[in-house]
Amino acid sequence: KDRGKTREEGADPAQTPPATTAPPRGCPPATLPPAHRGRAARRPHAAPLTAVVPAGTVDKHSVEVTNCFSVPHNESEDEVAVDMEFAKNMYELHKKVSPSEIILGWYATGHDITEHSVLIHEYYSREAHNPIHLTVDTSLQNSRMSIKAYVSAPMGVPGKTMGVMFTPLTVKYVYYDTERIGVDLIMKTCFSPNRVIGLSSDLQQVGSASARIQDTLGMVLQYAEDVLSGKVAADNTVGRFLMDLINQVPKISPEDFETMLNSNINDLLMVTYLANLTQSQIALNEKLLSL
Repeated sequence: KDRGKTREEGADPAQTPPATTAPPRGCPPATLPPAHRGRAARRPHAAPLTAVVPAGTVDKHSVEVTNCFSVPHNESEDEVAVDMEFAKNMYELHKKVSPSEIILGWYATGHDITEHSVLIHEYYSREAHNPIHLTVDTSLQNSRMSIKAYVSAPMGVPGKTMGVMFTPLTVKYVYYDTERIGVDLIMKTCFSPNRVIGLSSDLQQVGSASARIQDTLGMVLQYAEDVLSGKVAADNTVGRFLMDLINQVPKISPEDFETMLNSNINDLLMVTYLANLTQSQIALNEKLLSL
């Protein structure tokens, strides 16, 4: 695709250090700004992606996408106008907060690549070495928000018609446990009639986790029985994984486990008793001072 051109508005942004493109790792909260979440129609955003590149190198042949910001733009049939002055100011402000992050490329809401994608990608080829193009499917095709990454490569006959080919990359999601808990809680609203769900108590969370573990163990036991009976072919990779998992379980006799559990319960009861006693003393002291 070689049709169209890109028009830049304002001054050119400051050049950033080159980044080597490799399979990216994305943090879910950094993938899409709040203003663009839930947008169903495909509208490319000239939003530079930034990533932490330790000491100017790529860690283990991967690029970690940790942040992003949006850049205003206008589209026509054969032209894309991007506000480069805004992009420059945003990047300078971003560098003050995260000086180790550099521009890696850009993203667009949608599941396909259009001619406008080629135009915007051509500009960011001057801002980063082999930039990454991310597509975020906000239309939720196949009932999921698919995120794909691409890098471009020239194709065609030298000296004649030339085009651009986008090659897909492997994307890996990286998140903290606290982020996963929040996302899982939000997903539960999909099954609520009024789209509202309350927070679970500590005891309810423990019960839910225990139920999930029990269901998973049931699946593992069923798989092992099917392998032993010959219904399912044995998989050495799965077998080694299960063996490592079993070896990680501490070997404790039932008597020792019961003793340890009772000891922890006694410690918890003692802490609760001392906390209540302290609260009573504080309340008594306040009443004495008010006399």
